[in-house]
Amino acid sequence: MRSKLVAIEQAVSAVRDGMTLMISGFGIPGTPFTLIDELVRQGPRHLTVIKNDANEHGMGIDRLLEAGMVDILVASHIGLNARAIEKMNAGKLRVEFNSQGILAERIRAAGVGIAAVLTDIGNGTPLAEGKQRANVGGKDYLIEPALHADIAFIHARHSDPFGNLRYAATARNFAPLMAMAARTTIAEVEEVVALGEIAPDEVHTPGPFVQQIVALPTLSEAYHVRNRA
Repeated sequence: MRSKLVAIEQAVSAVRDGMTLMISGFGIPGTPFTLIDELVRQGPRHLTVIKNDANEHGMGIDRLLEAGMVDILVASHIGLNARAIEKMNAGKLRVEFNSQGILAERIRAAGVGIAAVLTDIGNGTPLAEGKQRANVGGKDYLIEPALHADIAFIHARHSDPFGNLRYAATARNFAPLMAMAARTTIAEVEEVVALGEIAPDEVHTPGPFVQQIVALPTLSEAYHVRNRA
């Protein structure tokens, strides 16, 4: 099996202007901060970003917003990010809100080849405005289209060279679903282990769903890099 390990600059260069990007994470756990930082450095524009939240000031999604790289944010909440709220209220950022479960289900639908899901969640609220509806068995449902992405950025604890991934506890969150829903999945991983070292029943995302792996520096390496700078 070929190795999928690549340099971070090469991996992130796949993101082009106007693309749709899924980013894993629930607040801090599972957010691929290193990939995001490199994306800011490279600077593609007019992105649609799909993420559970907008992170907090100075980190993650907030860095993309500060750089003016995001046109549309699909999320379940942005309440911890004052910049996101300010940009939304000023008409500089379009935010599409989803209840958290529906966001996850829309992503999952894309990964398993379902065009849309039906739900009564949001009926009679502003979340239903402008959405298509269906009547099934005499009950009204909202039609929630599957969410696809050009590229997914995800964070994992371990990977083998083929891209079989293992996550750490709740840092798993949206990553397995996003890896299935994107055309290309790029995983930043804390540790790359030998093929076969991750037991089959500990593989949370199988390698065929991962196209590129970026190995993160160890804490000691990162310390020395910062101090040399």
